[in-house]
Amino acid sequence: MDNIHYILNQIESISQSVLATIIHVEGSAYRKEGTTMLIRKDGTRVGVLTGGCLENDLMERAKDIFLGASSQICVYDMRPEDDVSWGRGAGCNGKIHVLLELVDDRMVEQFRMLKKNLDMGKHVTLVKLLADPLTGNDVFIQEDGAAFGGWKGNIPLPLINMTSRSVKSGTRHIPGYKESFYVHRFTPKPRLVIFGAGPDARPLADFAAKTGFAVIVSDWRPALCSKHLFPDAEELLIGFPNEIIPHIIFRPADSVIVMTRDFKRDKELLTLLRKKKLRYLGLLGSKLRTLRLLETDDMPERIRSPVGIPIGAEGPEEIAISILADVIKNLRNDLADSQEEG
Repeated sequence: MDNIHYILNQIESISQSVLATIIHVEGSAYRKEGTTMLIRKDGTRVGVLTGGCLENDLMERAKDIFLGASSQICVYDMRPEDDVSWGRGAGCNGKIHVLLELVDDRMVEQFRMLKKNLDMGKHVTLVKLLADPLTGNDVFIQEDGAAFGGWKGNIPLPLINMTSRSVKSGTRHIPGYKESFYVHRFTPKPRLVIFGAGPDARPLADFAAKTGFAVIVSDWRPALCSKHLFPDAEELLIGFPNEIIPHIIFRPADSVIVMTRDFKRDKELLTLLRKKKLRYLGLLGSKLRTLRLLETDDMPERIRSPVGIPIGAEGPEEIAISILADVIKNLRNDLADSQEEG
């Protein structure tokens, strides 16, 4: 998932670090436009931009910024495969433009506001002027049109129009303007809601948290639904389905997995969840069992049952991998469908 969430979780300790952002890619690359990495003075990093192709060189360039150098755009041509080129057959076969900026107090304050919006499930679009020299002329535009940041002067109308839809991240050229602009749409952390806290739910919650999901686990049995068993879950909800679901504010981007293994509770959950607008709704168990739960002969298109990608999974860990792979695939497809070229 987006490295920015890991960076924002450490908001109080990122000042005087260097932020590296992929702003443009020509060809293929390990990560796409909008991917960020934080470089600290002690040499530690948060996130990755490539599979190790550029990180060491970026660390060296970051030292100059720590010493007072201005922000800079570094261009790496990974396409050649000879021994003296950046490519060297490493698999990053594109031309990658990386923006390096010092994280000063101003940026930390902007990130605090960004985190506040994302935590509330709201999208934020960043517009940054790529003038020469780079002057920190940027603005964050919220869903309601309100803005924060340090933009100087009027924002070009074509850029404002871009921010009103799910524009693909990257560098933009606007007729009539000699400068380029970098546009990126920050999306809230994807949520995975798991109903059922049995042993097979634990690796799913663990893997999902490690891949960037905000995980919520719910069960009516306190002994199973505990922080000790689900240490990385952001929220644990204890209660029966009819007690819990009315208090969850579901978002259209949420993914939900039902895996209580209790026929009565699964039936209750499906009845309540079918009314919700969700990105993904999956049910553990056979198709025949799900049809019995739904009291129908036809499986609704929006319900994934049996849940997960069919990889012949056995055991809780493999089942968790198959489920999470399908959730991620669905998430990526939806994001790709929603993006429009600016």
